[in-house]
Amino acid sequence: MRIALVDSGIGMLSTAAALFAARPDADLFLSMDPDHMPWGPRAPGEVIERALAGAEAAVAAAGGDVDAVVVPCNTASVHGLTELRARFEPEVPVVGTVPAIKPAAASGAPIAVWSTEATTRSEYQRRLVETFARDVDVTPVACRGLAEAVESADPGRIAEAVSYAAERTPARVGAIVLGCTHYDLVGGAITEALGREGAAAGVGLFTAAGAVAAQTLRRIGEVPVEARAGRVRVLASGRPARLPDAARAYPAGRALAVGEAAPTR
Repeated sequence: MRIALVDSGIGMLSTAAALFAARPDADLFLSMDPDHMPWGPRAPGEVIERALAGAEAAVAAAGGDVDAVVVPCNTASVHGLTELRARFEPEVPVVGTVPAIKPAAASGAPIAVWSTEATTRSEYQRRLVETFARDVDVTPVACRGLAEAVESADPGRIAEAVSYAAERTPARVGAIVLGCTHYDLVGGAITEALGREGAAAGVGLFTAAGAVAAQTLRRIGEVPVEARAGRVRVLASGRPARLPDAARAYPAGRALAVGEAAPTR
């Protein structure tokens, strides 16, 4: 089994690690784009271009044959899924990422949606809330600089950015939707900060990584498990590379590093 994952940076790690845990025999091709990150502030056409380039690079690295293309990035999913599916489906399923607003809102309790400043302002997020949480008290929280802090793996920057968002999260919320895949990597810091700032201590965090991994395996279908360990290969804007040092600062990155293959040209 070969799976390509496309994102601008290490936000893909939680989804990749979930796939690797579910199918340790899978070969993963992690296509990052350090030359053009972050994608969030870019125009939709640029995001589409970068996502297509990343997917093409990953498929080429896999010898032209993958079982699925996964987009563990909300920005790229919003702007690029239509074009990616036009390029690869029906031969290869393309799986995008949607913030877990629906399951978080299921209880009817107030929720907060943590996302980037651009996503917080987006029509995309507004539609998701109207569709899946129309009768729920929803607080959008623009997490200024959090994705960039996670990408840097700088503890000070992460703590500052998490604290900023926690201060803006009402104590009444019962769940927080992590609307950027980078945030999954610092879930422990988020939970700790919520208690420290007097916000919703003990609140549940809802992420998309597990659901995206499960959907990917459903779309691929029944593939026999191989008696071999899968390998993780990394591309940096199309170039063979190693996992970024920042990735190894997080449990998901370290789990993937166990299967990392040396770059080949």
